[in-house]
Amino acid sequence: MVAVSTVIGYGILFVVHTAMAAIVTRFFRIRLTTNWGAALYAAILIPMLLVASTMLLSGPFGIGTAAADRTTALIVVIGIPLTLGITIDLLWMPHPDEVELPDTTG
Repeated sequence: MVAVSTVIGYGILFVVHTAMAAIVTRFFRIRLTTNWGAALYAAILIPMLLVASTMLLSGPFGIGTAAADRTTALIVVIGIPLTLGITIDLLWMPHPDEVELPDTTG
């Protein structure tokens, strides 16, 4: 049986990773001029970022030590937040070209 603290920890990692994936995907779409560049960076760099943050956040707190199946943990903590974050940015947020930015003076 999985401990309640493990489920809460996975839930926190899920929410944080989904937000990170959406924000980083948006950053790549704004900064890169090609569609392939943003897709390539999203497919390679975001999972690396999520793995690093999983190790950083779960290590000191011992999240996931009671979970028996590592594959399920990777899917819940990295796979689903990655796809959900990219989907949120692509389908819910407006395209970067449609957003009007104020003129900067300085």
